[in-house]
Amino acid sequence: MTFHPQDLIRHKRDSQTLAAEEIQAFVHAVVHQEISDAQIGAFLMAVFFRGLEPPELAALTQAMRFSGETFDASPLQTFTVDKHSTGGVGDKTSLLIGPILAAAGLRHPTAHGVPGICVPMISGRSLGHTGGTLDKLETIPGFDTQLSLARFESVLRACGACLIGQTPKLVPADRLLYGLRDHTSTVESPYLITASIMSKKLAESLNALVLDVKTGSGAFLQREEDARLLARLMVETGEAAGTRTVAVLTNHNQPIGRYAGNWLEVLECVDILQGRRHALSADLIELTNILSGWMLHLAGHTETPQAGAQLADSLLADGSAYAAWLKIVAAQGGDTNIFTHPERFHRVAATTTLTAEADGFLAGIDTMQVGWAVQRLGAGRLRPGEPIDPHAGIEVHAKLGDAIASGQPLVTLHAASDALLEEPLALLRTAYRVAAEPPTLEPQVRAELLLRQSKP
Repeated sequence: MTFHPQDLIRHKRDSQTLAAEEIQAFVHAVVHQEISDAQIGAFLMAVFFRGLEPPELAALTQAMRFSGETFDASPLQTFTVDKHSTGGVGDKTSLLIGPILAAAGLRHPTAHGVPGICVPMISGRSLGHTGGTLDKLETIPGFDTQLSLARFESVLRACGACLIGQTPKLVPADRLLYGLRDHTSTVESPYLITASIMSKKLAESLNALVLDVKTGSGAFLQREEDARLLARLMVETGEAAGTRTVAVLTNHNQPIGRYAGNWLEVLECVDILQGRRHALSADLIELTNILSGWMLHLAGHTETPQAGAQLADSLLADGSAYAAWLKIVAAQGGDTNIFTHPERFHRVAATTTLTAEADGFLAGIDTMQVGWAVQRLGAGRLRPGEPIDPHAGIEVHAKLGDAIASGQPLVTLHAASDALLEEPLALLRTAYRVAAEPPTLEPQVRAELLLRQSKP
């Protein structure tokens, strides 16, 4: 079939259903630079306004998935499972989930003949108001996130979990399309988001995938109906590709856990892994256990997701997950000695604290505003490739619903200089709201979306 970009654009513009061959030809043309940026942009805009039918979305995702090299997990002879989050402020669950799943049996068969577990986790960097797993991991001296797929497999064999970044040859179509989505204001399309996320995750050769789709004041998709649509599209696309997929719709109306900022978030996770559970980390631990529970259940290690969450919590509590964490860090070149005295590593030149101006209850947080404050402290980036300060960030001192006294600390800011504190402090002043009456608190999980019965 001869591919004509104008036909593809016109067909989608006029709401016609595209053939899989057309979509495959389009992705091939993108990767091999056989189509102009103007034509790619026109197609993206047509999708933005017209959407994609399920077969079209499945075809686009698969074409992107196989646009470059993929990871073949079959030699490991394990059950491969991963999680993906749509992003959040203080969202550091990957740093806990990898070790938990590794400690749960990894690739080693159990006495009951249940297959082992392997977690091939390909993560991203911070962008905009949300943090990135790779930036957090790279605050650990020596930790290498840029492994080849051969080394990736080697670490998975040894540890059962490995956390790396996307290689230049892995799903190149996504990298090329994302840049033009940014330039054409089509980033928000749920269909293009689905193809982007799922093409990368499916390239990991997964048996199962758990999606954490956030909604609320700190989420990329703040309206629940938008988050539900994205969750449904991703679950349908994963299932169509043969990967067992579940989406958990979670509440993100406040920063997750106690800290937001790269090294600070690693420090919080190490505390939890070492058995120190601060009250302000309770929501992080709960979310981690919920997501881990679904992963363990889909892998056949527990009868229910709830039993999986209990198993996950026990692996955190008994030190098994911490032992797995140390093994993963060492295998990826990281210096594990830093966890003996982590306070010696955290060096900040400037701090300040936002305090409450009146008595009352913490009634509301503009969490996206908090994320921008963290970014402007130096912990994030507006554009790919910008440097970050590993030590910048915030420590939260109160959660929604807490009784607040005038003068009580709400947030402590950390930055490299006093000059970097002024704007973030102003943002946080408007982000936190203390009221006379306590708010109605929402549960951590709003919904769980799956297409089949939960039994694997």
